[in-house]
Amino acid sequence: MIMGLVYSMYTARYLGPERYGTIAFALAFTSIFGVVTDLGINTLTIREVARNKNSATTFLGNLLLIKSILVIITVAFIVVAVNLTGHEKIEIDVIYLISISIILSAFNGAFNSLFQAFERIEYISIGSVLGNIAMLLGAGYAISQGFGVIGFACIYIFSSTLGLAYTLFVANRLHLTHALQIDREMIWPMMKEALPFGITSLSGMIYTYADSIMLSSLKGNEVVGWYNAPYRLMLMMLFIPNVINVVIFPVMSRYFTSSPSFLKLLYTKYLKFMLILSLPLGMGTTLIADKIILFVFGVGFENSIVALKIIIWTIVLTFVGAAFARLLESINQQRIITKISMVCMVVNVLLNLLLIPKFSYIGSSFVTVFTEFLLVGSIIFFSYRLNYGIPLSIIKAYLIRILFSSLVMCIFVLYFKEAYPIILIISAIFVYFFTLYIVRGIDSEDMMLMRQAINR
Repeated sequence: MIMGLVYSMYTARYLGPERYGTIAFALAFTSIFGVVTDLGINTLTIREVARNKNSATTFLGNLLLIKSILVIITVAFIVVAVNLTGHEKIEIDVIYLISISIILSAFNGAFNSLFQAFERIEYISIGSVLGNIAMLLGAGYAISQGFGVIGFACIYIFSSTLGLAYTLFVANRLHLTHALQIDREMIWPMMKEALPFGITSLSGMIYTYADSIMLSSLKGNEVVGWYNAPYRLMLMMLFIPNVINVVIFPVMSRYFTSSPSFLKLLYTKYLKFMLILSLPLGMGTTLIADKIILFVFGVGFENSIVALKIIIWTIVLTFVGAAFARLLESINQQRIITKISMVCMVVNVLLNLLLIPKFSYIGSSFVTVFTEFLLVGSIIFFSYRLNYGIPLSIIKAYLIRILFSSLVMCIFVLYFKEAYPIILIISAIFVYFFTLYIVRGIDSEDMMLMRQAINR
């Protein structure tokens, strides 16, 4: 996450809002189509192989075959969409270059799904670090050579190539590629079972990135740059629940069949950790959004400050909903999330079409928060309907301590607001966790689970 932050910092400062907006637009455009390269097959593989390790080579063989077909379909979709929407040549070139990165990442994800199913998270972590190092080195070279957006688009190809090479090396060392099997009779049932995951991902990608595409068409790439500066910060913060998901999803899937009582403990603690992290993050960021934007992105991105104050609350909602989303997926109720995601996608697109012409990126910021509220609220509602709810007394006990500690932190931040941003943020984190410990917001069981997660 830190390397990603540094990359965004130097890239945005060097390119400026308009050229940074061009890169952001291309990433949004290709990310939506990139979902077609997966359609939920990765998630299904993780869940099923976590329950039955002996099926790994068959799942991987089928997975690679399916992805090869889906990649061809994805490329065709991108080419048709690019030529129908009438973008400028520079935008088209950047889209095609980043599309290559998306294709390489699709195959990388196939192997990572096996690593996750076997709970060998260290391989995924090393691959992620290598990719981030490649991005940083590429950005440094591009800046030193005075490259434009084409050069920065090529950095994504370099990073994805390195990541795929690493996962192939590891998969070969683990003998995953030595006995690949293809079971043609499994392919259609796999795709059918995985489709709800895929539709959920597609819906999520559309309401995550459609606003950037609409802003580019209606307001120009400079506005996309202003909007995507805080948006990129938000996406980087998703690193936290994503890492926890990588660790916990296979375990939750396994305990659904073997130990329902431990499954309940697991997602209850998951929710507690997400509340501990998200509430102070939202409150603190709102107070010092100006210092964060100017420190990270510099002069030229002042218009991003208001957007960050709004968008940060999307992260709070995402963190809170993560435990319930993984719960529904692990208990074979992914179709519920699919239906909710499709509704949220439609709501998001319609509201953006309504608000962008008048309120520009500020309107998109509010739409993003509202859509996430609708998504998370619905997922929690159906979790309770399925008798997987967490007693409100437990949630209330969590919130009292967390909110009190967050308020203490906010008072500290307001008093020392003129301090250097890095020092202020680190000090505020210390004040928050120290207060939380004093009021017993973290118990010995939490500490043990945290240490286990960090070690993993």
